[in-house]
Amino acid sequence: MSNDTVLILFPIAVGIVMLGLGLTLTLDDFRRVVRFPKAMVVCLVSQMLILPAICLGLVVAFDLRPELAVGMMLLAASPGGSTASLYSHLFKGDLALNISLTAVNSVLALFTLPVIVNLSVAGFVGSDSSIGLQFDKVIQVFALVLIPIAIGMAIRARFTNAATRMERAVKILSVVVLILMISSVIAGLGEEVFDILGEIIVAVVAFNLISMGLGYFGPRLLRVGERESIASAFEIGLHNASLAITIGMSPTLLDNSTMAMPSVTYGFVMFFTAAVFGVVVSRRVRAGTATGDFSVAPTRV
Repeated sequence: MSNDTVLILFPIAVGIVMLGLGLTLTLDDFRRVVRFPKAMVVCLVSQMLILPAICLGLVVAFDLRPELAVGMMLLAASPGGSTASLYSHLFKGDLALNISLTAVNSVLALFTLPVIVNLSVAGFVGSDSSIGLQFDKVIQVFALVLIPIAIGMAIRARFTNAATRMERAVKILSVVVLILMISSVIAGLGEEVFDILGEIIVAVVAFNLISMGLGYFGPRLLRVGERESIASAFEIGLHNASLAITIGMSPTLLDNSTMAMPSVTYGFVMFFTAAVFGVVVSRRVRAGTATGDFSVAPTRV
């Protein structure tokens, strides 16, 4: 399959990922926000305001070239995805909070992502650049995200058992899609990929670890429950790399392989860093339970 064909299939691939996300959501997930007021506010402020500022600091500190700087900011602006819920489930996070955060973040990111990307392009590439997410491209991102999610939610509402059966298959397919996207970007860049990787690997890993740390310790400082804080950590720390790669690579959006490289690198390393992080924080849950720490919030389902 040619690289051009893969690029054309990118939006379809992300549509599958978003469909899988929709299959896990119900309207109650949006209504449930009021059950987690403190955790929700902390997480959203961190995701929408603090995280882009931290990413900007890393971009400046590592003196990244303009395309990579925009790619990092694109990654920071992308919402969490189904991977966050998976890790939260594995490592004793509050899964109900994760699902609600993903639902709200996915909608809010449709407004904040174009703003952050366009400001980044203007700041790093130049205000007269043709690169960016103008109104027609923003509409494409809306369609790319909202329509598949809405279809998935409709299937879950109308055919609950079928949606439940589809969830596992779509999650597996989502991982396969991400791997294919990463492979496509690497193949397209050729030998240049190693030079780019050398430039950004430390910045990407630092951003990932800081994101998870912010997501966990921020809520804990405000006395949010342990399980809710774990959910927040994965939601803030595990971004939707598939969406970011598609926006970076798609010929009808940013159309820039270099801008997609931070998300490609992130999409690979986050599986390992999140696993180590999960082992560490889940031990805190077990230790708290064993010593009778009843400040740990029970899992909500």
